[in-house]
Amino acid sequence: MRNAFRSLIAATVATTALVAAGAAQAEDVKLGFLGGFTGPIETLVPPIFDAAKLAVAHVNAQGGILDGQLSIVSADSTCIDATAASNAADRMVNAEKVTALVGPLCSGETIAAANSAAIPGNVVIVSPSATSPAVTAVADNDLLFRTTPSDAYSGEVLAKILKSKGHDTIAVTYVNNDYGKGYADALKSSFEALGGTVAANEAHEDGKADYRAEIGSLASSGADMLVVLAYVDGSGQTIVRQALESGDFANFAGGDGMVGDSLVTAVGEGKLDGFIGTKIGRAETPGTALYADLAKAGGIDPNASFGPQSYDAAFLLALAIQKNGSAGREGLSAALREVASAPGEAIYPGEWEKAKKLIAEGKDINYEGASGAQEFDQAGDVPGVIIEMVVEGKGFKEVGEVK
Repeated sequence: MRNAFRSLIAATVATTALVAAGAAQAEDVKLGFLGGFTGPIETLVPPIFDAAKLAVAHVNAQGGILDGQLSIVSADSTCIDATAASNAADRMVNAEKVTALVGPLCSGETIAAANSAAIPGNVVIVSPSATSPAVTAVADNDLLFRTTPSDAYSGEVLAKILKSKGHDTIAVTYVNNDYGKGYADALKSSFEALGGTVAANEAHEDGKADYRAEIGSLASSGADMLVVLAYVDGSGQTIVRQALESGDFANFAGGDGMVGDSLVTAVGEGKLDGFIGTKIGRAETPGTALYADLAKAGGIDPNASFGPQSYDAAFLLALAIQKNGSAGREGLSAALREVASAPGEAIYPGEWEKAKKLIAEGKDINYEGASGAQEFDQAGDVPGVIIEMVVEGKGFKEVGEVK
């Protein structure tokens, strides 16, 4: 299936290159993608990037953008290293001269990339997965958007799930960054509002080999459930494994950063059955159903965490650039809001040719995406859907949307 996806990319690039060569006023457009290809979410990133590339392939397969070709270049922003993220963003903005950015993926690096390079460079940046409430507060000149809901909502939902399953006292460990703290604060306030007790709520630093002291402190609180708000390929995995080895905890839960099958692979099949997780999901709409078919045809898992949101980020930016009429950066954020919002004729994933025709005719469009409606509020945030997850056997399984 992955070979089929690569063949699709190659074929569309070849076709649109011929179209661009024959167009007198063709204008090629370049997007940038920033993601933690190395670091604590490295196993989650490839399908997220593949989804963005699929959106680009759909654009090029249907005549291209501004009569030219759309391309996407990537850089490693590491997730947790703000300096690396800033440097990667600087290269994209000032050396690669991208029109807009998809990503970064983690909250702290998104804020760093926005403040250091994207905002000074007047570059629109759309993250598919930066969920910290701190992202909302960035003074961004209307340049920073996200196609995923804030952890303020995710924390509320996880609290509801835990209480509904009879967990009245929990201990929370969170990675000491914008993502971890924002999620932990939201979970604590929501869980206590439901009558639960957060017996311990402690930060930890990512990248350590030994968390036994932190685990012992959390266990001494008397909580029977450990909630880990960290990353599946980083501290979160180590903490869960060492908590099991020490016998301090047998019941676990985690946020979207922990939802990856590599957790079960590392800890051992059968040892984490019942692990409760949440991930950002997608509403059941015509757009989400269509994306599922398009993703499968492109060799991509339609249920990959943040894949639909990544597709939406890339496709929305392409629509905004077409609406804006040039590969320039000026005016792009206003165009992004126009193509994402009602009123207008609905455009679904993959419907590039239809959208281009409507834009050329001066008609309004309203993108209804792979992850649902993308109605940006004043801060550039969107409403969202949270899916309950649980470990069964070799990995995570979807329980369903939490209302």
